[in-house]
Amino acid sequence: MAAGAAPLPRDPLEQRCWLEHTRERTRVNLREPTAVEFANLRDGWQLRSPFAVDFAIRGMGVAPAGLRLDGTGHHHILVNRALPLNIGAQLPFDDSHRHFGKGQTGTLLDLPAGRHRLRLLFADHEHRPYFVYSREIVVEVRGSRSAAERPRIDPARFDATCAAWYQDEISAPPPPDEPLRFLNVRAGEPLTSPFNLRLGVDGYGVCASPAPDGKPPEKTGRFVVDVLDTEGRRVQGFDLVSCATQVNVFVPAGDYRLRLRFVGERNADLLPAHELPVRVVRQESI
Repeated sequence: MAAGAAPLPRDPLEQRCWLEHTRERTRVNLREPTAVEFANLRDGWQLRSPFAVDFAIRGMGVAPAGLRLDGTGHHHILVNRALPLNIGAQLPFDDSHRHFGKGQTGTLLDLPAGRHRLRLLFADHEHRPYFVYSREIVVEVRGSRSAAERPRIDPARFDATCAAWYQDEISAPPPPDEPLRFLNVRAGEPLTSPFNLRLGVDGYGVCASPAPDGKPPEKTGRFVVDVLDTEGRRVQGFDLVSCATQVNVFVPAGDYRLRLRFVGERNADLLPAHELPVRVVRQESI
């Protein structure tokens, strides 16, 4: 059984605001073949805590620490910390070096009110950094989600209030009953092809290959994406055996259903599939 996808906002102003950012969230980037970035955060944003942080890596795959696989590594967040001077040294374990050695695709950060510097750093199976890191961003935490008021859109000041609402909305903690999901697209969202899909899973790590003893690491799997037409026929399929966490889709205009699976040993589903109806409204050259 497939799990339902998050719908577009029902409020007309919130839906308009969300759709104004669709192309930014889904644009294909072929200029940087290997790069790591925050999928859902930008420099200068104001957030309530805790806030979701979605990781994005291109050109490499994600695998748990301790598992040596060519072309893979795992994510770290530097919190109010500069890049290490010795790039070949193992990263320390402390509050300013947040490790995601289980192969996670994202996390929740709970930071006190104030300005915070954040940077993603990708490292190998021994926590030794690759020369792959994001630009540093600065976010301002306005307060806790329980205390700080949720931003609302004012039609008289749409641009400014849309920006505040969007920053809060895209950084909101995901629903606990939706561990497998597309991170950057919602049900029924009109898209321009080609488009990028970013994939997330909670409670599991990403890894495609078995450990040296032949057994897959515990609670790890890989993403499989199918693009289906209105008759349920597969138009495109992506089995991300490289441990990738995003994929670029090239399809003509039309209605589609995107099916996301998270599979383990012998292609067995580890979670219910996640399905998402979308409409491709136009194509662009890249």
